[in-house]
Amino acid sequence: MSLGRTERRPRGELARVLVVDDEEDIRELLDLTVARMGLSADCAGSVGEARRLLEQQRYKLCITDMRLPDGDGLEIVRLISERYGETPVAVLTAHGSAQNAVAALKAGAFDYVAKPMALDQLRSLIRSALSLPSPNWPGEASHNVGSAVEQLIGQSSAIEHVRQMIDRLARSQAPVYISGESGTGKELAARLIHARSARQAGPFIPVNCGAIPETLMESEVFGYRKGAFTGAESDRDGFFQAAKAGTLFLDEVADLPLPMQVKLLRAIQEKKVRKVGSAIEEPVDVRIISATHRTLKDCVEAGSFRQDLYYRLNVIELRMPPLRERQEDIEPLVDALLRRICAGKPPRLDATAMQALQAYSFAGNVRELENILERAVALCTDDTVRVDDLGLVSEIAIGSGLGRTSETLDDYINRLEKQAILDALSKTNFNRTAAARLLGVSFRSLRYRIDRLGIEE
Repeated sequence: MSLGRTERRPRGELARVLVVDDEEDIRELLDLTVARMGLSADCAGSVGEARRLLEQQRYKLCITDMRLPDGDGLEIVRLISERYGETPVAVLTAHGSAQNAVAALKAGAFDYVAKPMALDQLRSLIRSALSLPSPNWPGEASHNVGSAVEQLIGQSSAIEHVRQMIDRLARSQAPVYISGESGTGKELAARLIHARSARQAGPFIPVNCGAIPETLMESEVFGYRKGAFTGAESDRDGFFQAAKAGTLFLDEVADLPLPMQVKLLRAIQEKKVRKVGSAIEEPVDVRIISATHRTLKDCVEAGSFRQDLYYRLNVIELRMPPLRERQEDIEPLVDALLRRICAGKPPRLDATAMQALQAYSFAGNVRELENILERAVALCTDDTVRVDDLGLVSEIAIGSGLGRTSETLDDYINRLEKQAILDALSKTNFNRTAAARLLGVSFRSLRYRIDRLGIEE
């Protein structure tokens, strides 16, 4: 069966995904996966075929293999970055190929998935990519900032305060520090600040500071000159240059090594950067928004983060509230997430299931809620999700005091979560990818939980 034939199922108004892989069985798997998520896939087996499809159709996401018969996936990543910037690209890499993964991220990929693929990780990646605010198509009206802020679902006083702060911060060019636990929506808040600001026509460049190897940090952030180091075959701009006239979002900024913190402080102060291998500084026009799930003040006190940089970044702080502080928003969040998870008519939650969610302390916040709902949808046998489908039995029992001493509910849940992660890591010889698959969470989610709980290998 040729998966390149786009007429094999009705497409209607479904969001379209471009799949590029020379292996027919991989194309089949990806095609079926996106179809079950309510999406439509066009499939290509080469760089040339992908180029032709990109010229004919706009896509919400591209998933491409690295090795192709007439080139490699990096060509597609660069092509899309240069000509079709509204389309995020996910790259399929060989298992354990960190070099390819880093190369893909350097070329502008949204994320990567290692083969053999874990379908839950793949679905999570697709949902994350599709949730990114789309830039304007050429010739369309300016960004609808009103609808953008509505992505912060809920009417609680906590989320209303966040909306008000976003409006305020959008009118300023001051650096913003977004604090909050994992899964509270820090990057979404940064994107909304950018979308409502005078810089909305410029690029929004997100950088995960914890995902860049320390040896590549300076060259990735500031760029480099040809011949600056082995492999530097041409001049290359860094993230600061890429964010010209726009916003540079430094996520997990607490993970920056101390030598890089010194250079970042100077760049912010002088509004200039020096590329690796260059003798001169170049002016840059960017707005800095930073975030971390850690408490940055604690990092300063521990000596792992510079106090002077902290004050430069934390000119204005936006705190993203955890889900347990906005329980009245759980019901509308559940409705919205179920519509996102389910392609057709979503199931409903019975009263007991909704009460269980509203009484639950979400360590992973909205991200954890989404994982719970995805599991529940898979387990429910009809159009109703019941409390047993949520998998919260042990947590509900905790609420009655079983097994607890003087510790708080959050401490007890964190202890259970930490033990579960340690057990999974032990069973997989501390292979985080395998442990994430065993626990039924994404690799990124597991990494955040390991950091938050202070688990050391």
